[in-house]
Amino acid sequence: MTSTSDANTVNPFELRSPLVTPRPLVWLPMDHRQRGGDDVSLPYLYLGDKYARAVRDGALAQPVSFPLADVADIPALLALVDGVMLTGSPSNVHPSHFNEPVADPSLPLDPARDALTFALVQHCIAQGVPLLGACRGFQEINVALGGSLHQAVHAVPGLQDHREDETAPLATQYGLSHELRIAPDSAMAQWAGGVQTRVNSLHGQGIGRLAPGLRAIAHAPDGLIEAFEITGAAAFAYAVQWHPEWRWSENPFYTAIFAAFGAACRSRKREKALRQRLAGATSVK
Repeated sequence: MTSTSDANTVNPFELRSPLVTPRPLVWLPMDHRQRGGDDVSLPYLYLGDKYARAVRDGALAQPVSFPLADVADIPALLALVDGVMLTGSPSNVHPSHFNEPVADPSLPLDPARDALTFALVQHCIAQGVPLLGACRGFQEINVALGGSLHQAVHAVPGLQDHREDETAPLATQYGLSHELRIAPDSAMAQWAGGVQTRVNSLHGQGIGRLAPGLRAIAHAPDGLIEAFEITGAAAFAYAVQWHPEWRWSENPFYTAIFAAFGAACRSRKREKALRQRLAGATSVK
């Protein structure tokens, strides 16, 4: 396949031109981590570059973050954006959200991100804001809506080890790892060009109980849920367990996911602009 990266790369002058419609804005919440030495630990906020670039170049949208946003800020901030992407992260969803103790204290957690994203998921669904989740984001949506996770997929009888080899080069870690079976009546089957494909796999946790209101639309060979859609959603509402942001332009399936998400964000942007024009016309009268 010919790479689409050149066609989708943003012209740095594009958004400065008054003749060009500004791109839709996509909110990517950030991670909270502690960095420092033995005597001091400082808080840092992180956003993976690959997610932002996939949104910019794959969805043709402008990635934005609100580093110190809290739950009370969501309604006002969500009104400013046209979509939300919940990214992957080294941290796990805190198991207290599905009534389990922490199984492995050595694994990182991010309760501040949990608090924000769980509320953000609810607001996106209620307001019809396009929503895309990947890896941790996939797990966040499931738990936010009442589902549970396997804290260690590899320890569950009948399930395979879905973790990457951390000693391997990144290209190998993010390489295609296992088959994916896709529901034939789903939009995802159209994006993949069929009901079978291959995806990468870099996760230790996975869906245990699927939340009400979610429909599983793709599975790994061992039966683990790898993708779902939010049933009855007013806009794009999909999440995947793998990492479609990794070299998205080299994979037609990943390219199609971001293209569909971007189209939904542009549609919301147009709808917001129309409502504003109608409101302005009404106020003039």
